Amino acid sequence: MSKVKALVITGFGLNCEKETTAAFEYVGAEVSMVHLNDLISGGRSLKEFQILAFIGGFSFGDHLGAGTVFANRVQFRLHDELQEFIAAGKLIIGICNGFQTISRLGIVPALNGKYFVQQAALAHNDSGLFRDDWCVLRANASSPCVFTKGIDLIRLPLRHGEGKFVADPATLKQIEAKNLVAFRYANADGSLATEFPANPNGSLNSIAGICDETGRVFGLMPHPEAFLSPYNSPTWTADQLKGDLPKEGDGVAIFRNAVEYLA
Repeated sequence: MSKVKALVITGFGLNCEKETTAAFEYVGAEVSMVHLNDLISGGRSLKEFQILAFIGGFSFGDHLGAGTVFANRVQFRLHDELQEFIAAGKLIIGICNGFQTISRLGIVPALNGKYFVQQAALAHNDSGLFRDDWCVLRANASSPCVFTKGIDLIRLPLRHGEGKFVADPATLKQIEAKNLVAFRYANADGSLATEFPANPNGSLNSIAGICDETGRVFGLMPHPEAFLSPYNSPTWTADQLKGDLPKEGDGVAIFRNAVEYLA
């Protein structure tokens, strides 16, 4: 049986391509790292792939707002191809800068099937500071999100300065009513994190990740690709001493869900 083919878009200040590639390869996908310009020029095509990853980093130095310039390039040069990719039932994940990008593109939450209309954003952290830490996430079991199936609580690293999820009240109400919130920031006991540092950015409703109504387009601020091995965890030595060291990092499940969905 042929492998699921995943595309990791690179270039212009993005810097998580190797970790994201490693994540998809670990769960059995065939991965290509392709510069955005090679897609725009037609050297490579989205049609070759079943999963598309918008990765983390600092595209275009976050000028004009994180993800803005990258989103504009995609919008004006790859709009039709991306629209076809979504309509074909394929999967898209946006991580950190990638989440900022797909939010500005308007492919999440895309309420009522309105793609390419921005309905939400990731604003500056309430602290006004770049935050580099670990967080606990609680998955929404009622969400249609393909990537979070079977997940309850996970711990992931985060590193961002513009991660506060915001939307107008009417949009937020629809997102909640349709269970499009896939992940929320949580306290260690799993309760909703409403205060810093467990909610690292002041996100409305503690939102850390959302999906579109199909569950196939997903964005989150924390970095699952940065926790593939238990040895990535800052507590691995203590976990090992207690006999609680897991076989793999919490981030793996997100990528495995995607590949198994398409396999």
